Amino acid sequence: MSFRPGRPLAMSLDVSAVPARMAGAGRYIAQLARCLAKRPDVALSLLARADDAPRWEGVEGVASVVAAAPGSRPLRLAWEQASLPRRLKKLGVELHHSPHYTMPDTSAVARVVTFHDTTVFDHPEWHERSKVLLFRHAMKVAAKEADALVCVSRSTADRVRDLLPTKVPLHVVHHGVDHDTFRPDEEVSGSDKAILAGLGVHKPYVAFVGTVEPRKDVVGLVRAFDRIASAHESLSLVVAGVEGWAENQLARAIGEARHGDRILRVGYLPHGSVAPLFRGASAVSYPSLEEGFGLPVLEALACGAPVVTTTGSAMEEFAKGAALLVPPKDEYSLAGALDMLVRGDSALANRRRRGLELAAGFTWEASAEGHMAAYRDAMDHFGDRAGQAKKGRI
Repeated sequence: MSFRPGRPLAMSLDVSAVPARMAGAGRYIAQLARCLAKRPDVALSLLARADDAPRWEGVEGVASVVAAAPGSRPLRLAWEQASLPRRLKKLGVELHHSPHYTMPDTSAVARVVTFHDTTVFDHPEWHERSKVLLFRHAMKVAAKEADALVCVSRSTADRVRDLLPTKVPLHVVHHGVDHDTFRPDEEVSGSDKAILAGLGVHKPYVAFVGTVEPRKDVVGLVRAFDRIASAHESLSLVVAGVEGWAENQLARAIGEARHGDRILRVGYLPHGSVAPLFRGASAVSYPSLEEGFGLPVLEALACGAPVVTTTGSAMEEFAKGAALLVPPKDEYSLAGALDMLVRGDSALANRRRRGLELAAGFTWEASAEGHMAAYRDAMDHFGDRAGQAKKGRI
């Protein structure tokens, strides 16, 4: 079976791994579902957790929501292998998209898998051991058996090709920006000030938004902030995001900082509170050691915020010329960049303009269109494989 123009593609999207408190990967899946559901050339079914149906039933244009996946990751992954293939057959879909590394190993429909990064191979120390073993295996299987792969950046795609014997079409499809939310001006005058006040945040401040885990190097950010804090007596550091693992490392770094009393942790922020935090920041810092994409950087640029992030992975790929770039794990360079942004360097206005121009070119609708190209390739690849199998060649 190959892609047939002129009729909607009957497809399913697995949304069962999206947590209630969405970070980058979860937001990608939710936005992709929203955009695909609105397209006339797609008949979209969503596969959700058993306790998560209401969230997805509210997505406009979805053909059906199957809320059957277990809540815990181990049970959900077992369900994907044992039960999902039967569910897909019953739904009558032609293609299934697994947007988070894993897929059903056997299936009677075309399969597309998204790879966000390759850190389980390159930096296993950043993950729990069980996750490393599981996702390495899943990525190896998908590279051989899926009908198309989606990588969220060129740097991820290049590394996938280096690591895995990829035998299927590979598409680089960037994330987008919700421009209704992430914009340089507030929608209602005074709303940003009220939101920041409710968080206990006062200007001037440096902001970080992201999952608080070792690879984001928030510890290095704390140390860099501590180096410049004495030169900026009213400056604070605001750390926003859900707690990941190795939380004790950050707590220890804050405890050891000379200016730890000026570091504010606000936890997970609702979607509508992130843009006000970006717009009000003297600097937004995203010092991650490596990323598949780095969505907070793009969203901060869309808000017109001064940004500093790191070289060597996806952020450099799209933020060069719009953000200051420093080497990963270099707290001295990070401190210098933060000091430059807080003081307001002469190139700040040019970088801000460049950031707004750059971010404007990233939309979720364009991302959905890129996924459609991957789906078309997957359908053709699946049809070719089925034809070869029928002739006894595979």
